[in-house]
Amino acid sequence: MDFATAERILNAAQAESVSRRFPGRLDRMRLLLDELDNPQTKFPSIHVGGTAGKGSTATMIAAILSAAGFKAGLHTKPHLHSVTERARINGNAIAQERFAELMGELLPAIDVMERSEFGRPSYFELLVALAFIYFAHERVDVAVVEVGIGGSLDGTNVLQPIESVLTNVGFDHTDVLGDTIEAIAQDKAGIIKPHSPVVTAAEGAALEIFRETARRANTQLVHVQDVAKIEHLPNETPYGQAFSLTTSLTTPRRRYDVRLPVMGEFQVRNAATAIVACEQVEARFPIGSASVTSGLASVSLPGRMEFYPSRPPLLFDVAHNADKASALAQALAQHFPERRCVFAVAISESKDAAGMIDALARVRGQFIFTSFSVTHREPMSPYRLATIAQSHGVPARAVSDPVEALSVARRVAGPDDLVVVTGSTFLVATLLEWFLENAAVGGRARV
Repeated sequence: MDFATAERILNAAQAESVSRRFPGRLDRMRLLLDELDNPQTKFPSIHVGGTAGKGSTATMIAAILSAAGFKAGLHTKPHLHSVTERARINGNAIAQERFAELMGELLPAIDVMERSEFGRPSYFELLVALAFIYFAHERVDVAVVEVGIGGSLDGTNVLQPIESVLTNVGFDHTDVLGDTIEAIAQDKAGIIKPHSPVVTAAEGAALEIFRETARRANTQLVHVQDVAKIEHLPNETPYGQAFSLTTSLTTPRRRYDVRLPVMGEFQVRNAATAIVACEQVEARFPIGSASVTSGLASVSLPGRMEFYPSRPPLLFDVAHNADKASALAQALAQHFPERRCVFAVAISESKDAAGMIDALARVRGQFIFTSFSVTHREPMSPYRLATIAQSHGVPARAVSDPVEALSVARRVAGPDDLVVVTGSTFLVATLLEWFLENAAVGGRARV
């Protein structure tokens, strides 16, 4: 099987959004993995959930463990450029040839599923299973696995991890998880397992739910804010940030001086969570200060506050819910306080568009709303988005074609403005690829 065939098989699978509501979807995943000899039991894992920051935190944990000399697998979602990004070892995406080979291994299990009461595996289920068999075959020392949606019934929740990590709780996927913080937190708490320690940066009602769930599971919960003190250090570049982190989880206390090559205060919190998570499992995976420093200094987070110093400069960020949009707005105010922003934005139909627009509208600027085209997500009409923005008193227009929308944004941006592409992973992926192929000048900003 070649990679193109493997992609066709994958893309023909049921979209993950179709099976989200199905109450037996963990049974589906277990049957699929049973047919593959349960690869998820053949390596220790760290399970990372939350509303925002879980992909970045998982990537940072894997980077630290890799820098410490361990063979660290990483499964995150979604991908930007290639589906191979969903399964990585020591930062490197699975090769296309290997991806195709493993998809071939999945075919008998797919046939069994198709004949069962559950039907054909979903897109997400196939990618999780492929990552698990890849990590098992490659004998990783540890795999860091990001939750897809929620926790309790997510396909990754077949894991029995050595540690669970929960970044925070906000409003996203409310049609599946519930429309209150308490309901969403209860679902996300489903990844907490007996005798497996929990690290969380959540606060308020969500933190209390996580504490109670950990107590019932007879496991330790570590609150990042209780054990880690962050001090910002002078910044050497406008496109990154430096800070020190002192933790009291170990004896004696440790101080890490970190140079993080990504922007945004929220990424500092994610890095602190990653460091505490690594300290929590250090008896099994010793890291040391140098590994933390070098691992985080080399971390790559495509599509997260990714800056290009073109004319006008561009920034790509996959903020696709109100919490992430608010974090993006805060980061723009922090790193680009004097710039007006021209936003090129697309938003999925299921998202809180008004909340996202309200958050981004706190930044001085204007909006160009557009669309995207994928088989398993429906974009909201850009004209409807423009109407919502105008009702907030924000200048906005609609341009249906995303490439044209980016061109319009770049034309209307002044020399001191910043073009920001955001609102949807699919839009960021489309326009970042187009930009790099057609219009990039000088390459990505390096720190």
